[in-house]
Order: sequence, then structure tokens, then C-alpha cells
Amino acid sequence: MKLVLSSVLAVGLVFGGAVTASADPSEPVTITLSPEQVQNLCEKRLPKIEKRTTRLLDRITGDASVRGSVQWLKARAAKERDAGRETSAQVLEEKADRRAGRVDQLNRVKKWATDFASQHCGAK
Repeated sequence: MKLVLSSVLAVGLVFGGAVTASADPSEPVTITLSPEQVQNLCEKRLPKIEKRTTRLLDRITGDASVRGSVQWLKARAAKERDAGRETSAQVLEEKADRRAGRVDQLNRVKKWATDFASQHCGAK
């Protein structure tokens, strides 16, 4: 998860440098990338971002047999609760809720990467 967020942050810094000069955030900002920068994004960064987001989405939305999925965490919380460990069960439930909340963010990142690739990297 940290890798995807850091990748998004890195891409945001590439695109966001010129945005800070704008006083009104609702104004559209044109950012020009050199052909080398676009090629680097298309060949190196976007495939990694797409792979990571897909892998994380598969993991988060997996069933109870997928280690780290929301369902897996909830099943562990149920086992903890059955064993009388309410505190650790609550921690696992909260972790599952936070993890489920990341799905929309990851879908937005994946859509951005796909849109950028289709517009600037040719047909995929």
C-alpha cells in the first residue's frame, strides 16, 4: 500500500510542481512534460502503478482464504472474539474497515493510470 501511495505521490510531484503557482485551485492548469518524461512514465512508472494497484485490490477484495483481505481480517476478529479477546478483535475489525476504505482510492489511481496511458502512451 505504501508503495502505491508513494508512486502516486511521486507522479503528483511531477505534475504538481506547476500547480502551486496557481492562486485558484479550480482553474485548469496546463502542465507540459518533455517527451523523455512521458516515455519514462509510460514505460517504467505506469506499469508498476497498475501492477501494484491490481495486486492490492485483489488482496483487499479477496475472500477469507486470502491473507490480508478484509474478509480474512474479519474472520480473525471473529476467532479473537470467540476466544474472549475483545480488544484484539476490535483492532482487527478497525483494520478491516480502514483497508476496505482504500478500495475507492486504489480504483481512482488505477483509472488515472489507465486514462493517462490511453491518452499519452498509445493504445494498450
